[in-house]
Amino acid sequence: MNPTPTGRVPTPTGRVLPLDGGAHDLVLTRAFAASAPDVWGSLTDPRLTAGWFGTWTGEPGAGSHVRVQMGFEQDAPWSDVTIEVCEAPHHLGLSMLDDQGAPWRLEALLAEDEGVTTLTFVHHLDDVGGVGDIGPGWEYYLDMLVASRDGAALPAFEDYHPAQSAHFTDQLGTDQPG
Repeated sequence: MNPTPTGRVPTPTGRVLPLDGGAHDLVLTRAFAASAPDVWGSLTDPRLTAGWFGTWTGEPGAGSHVRVQMGFEQDAPWSDVTIEVCEAPHHLGLSMLDDQGAPWRLEALLAEDEGVTTLTFVHHLDDVGGVGDIGPGWEYYLDMLVASRDGAALPAFEDYHPAQSAHFTDQLGTDQPG
C-alpha cells in the first residue's frame, strides 16, 4: 500500500561529503527518544524492518548473507545483502547490489546520550551520478523508520522525489556529475 502524496516536501537533511580519491559519503541522521538497543531492534528485527523498509530472511551476524524483500518498492523485489559489521547495538555495516548491479555499501551508527539515540546513516558512494535519486530515497526510508516507530502515517515517496533531488546534486558543485 502506497500512501497518498501530500504535496508537501519534507525538509531534506542529508549531506554529501567528499572523501579522498573522489568518493563521497551520503550522510543522514535521525534522533529517537529511545535507547540504542531499542533503535537497534528497529534496524535488525525482521518483524520491525517490515514496517518501514522490508522483511529479511537468513542468519544474522557479521559475515552472514541475508535476503531482503523491499516492502515499499514496486513489485517488492528481493536483494541479497552481506552483513559486513554487526556490533550490537551501535554499528551495522551492509553491502548489497542495487537494481543495476552496482555495489552499495551502507552503515548505520547508533550513539545514545541521556535517553536519546542518534542514528547516523552512511551510504558510501563510489559514484555520485545517482545522488539526486539516492538521497531522496534514503530521506524517505528514514522518515518511514521514524513514522513506523511513532505509529504515525507513513510518508509518500512522491513527496520526496524529485522534489528533494536538487538538495543533493547541488552539494556536488558544478564540476561533478549529478
